[in-house]
Amino acid sequence: MLSESIKKRLTKDRPTTSITLRIPVDVVESLKSIAPHKGYTGYQTLLKAYISEGLRRDEAAHNDDAVEKLKKALKKRGVSDRVLNEALRDLAA
Repeated sequence: MLSESIKKRLTKDRPTTSITLRIPVDVVESLKSIAPHKGYTGYQTLLKAYISEGLRRDEAAHNDDAVEKLKKALKKRGVSDRVLNEALRDLAA
């Protein structure tokens, strides 16, 4: 089951905002040279892809940490491993 935040990210016409970043010229040049090799038409699209990949990775790690903390708290309160594992399987289904 997809979370609401992931469902929103899959929407094509999401609102956007413009930002300004100061990036070293050599980094921009590297992005420009790598973009076509990775199938992107421009460096800005590649940069957005890098940001999205890092954000998804960090969000997943954060969510995994939260699940582990909840699991430990429930276990401390006497919830069995069997019940915890069944609940986690239910979430994944």
